Amino acid sequence: MATFVQNIKYKFSRLNVLEKIIAINVIIYLVQVLLRLSLSWFMLPSSFSSFILKPWSLVTYAFLHHDFFHILFNMLWLYFIGKSVLNMFNAKLALNVYFLGAIFGGLLFMLGYEIFPGIFGGKSTLVGASASVRALLIFICAYMPNQEVALLSFRIKLWYIAVAIVVLDVIGLGSINAGGNLAHLGGALLGYLYATQLTKGNDIGKGFERFMDRLVNVFKPSKKGPLKTVHKNKSKVGGYTKSEFNEFNNQKKVDIILDKISKSGYDSLTSEEKDFLFRAGKK
Repeated sequence: MATFVQNIKYKFSRLNVLEKIIAINVIIYLVQVLLRLSLSWFMLPSSFSSFILKPWSLVTYAFLHHDFFHILFNMLWLYFIGKSVLNMFNAKLALNVYFLGAIFGGLLFMLGYEIFPGIFGGKSTLVGASASVRALLIFICAYMPNQEVALLSFRIKLWYIAVAIVVLDVIGLGSINAGGNLAHLGGALLGYLYATQLTKGNDIGKGFERFMDRLVNVFKPSKKGPLKTVHKNKSKVGGYTKSEFNEFNNQKKVDIILDKISKSGYDSLTSEEKDFLFRAGKK
């Protein structure tokens, strides 16, 4: 069992950041289904008054999904789009776009229900990573709009794909999933703003990145142990006092001289070696 857990940890550590998000989404979905859990406390409500009671839901809703096909298509989109984004940008920027896309999507979702309750109906809740995925998709399309990709038997520029996706989401505002499409548009807006500002040299996600770094550091266990006072003896050389060092050095010389005597005899010693051995024998 321990080996199995270690293998899982090792494989998880080898994933890139967006693949780790996919794994977390899948695990949460499986736990929810297998244990038949109700995770309504983590869903985003359409009412601001309800949202105030659970502000974390502005992020946690993006890790919940209605059914198998809902999570399947979101994770497939995230996997393929994620590879393109991470081939060009670092992991932190990808996470900025992902989470800010969820936040923008959630805020537009609540704003739409507050301002136009007659259009969007009564109270509702939002779940799914679609706004985050839309943010990454529109981000990459807006950053390199004229880049062509193969689509079936012909090639198409990315900005055409972005426009088509946004148009479909606008049309979807009149469907049964009006709230979900509204969140998609929020994510798309974030992706577009992020990309267009980045081309001008402005990374609008830096503030969010710093906030997340500080938040992670709060929960990160400190690796520092209790401080110890170390008193250094400046009279020591190599960990020995001067007298200990001299004694050690002298003994080494005696050993070398005695070894020379055993091999070549006493007469092979120089006068200095004889004098040194004589003085050492008197100590």
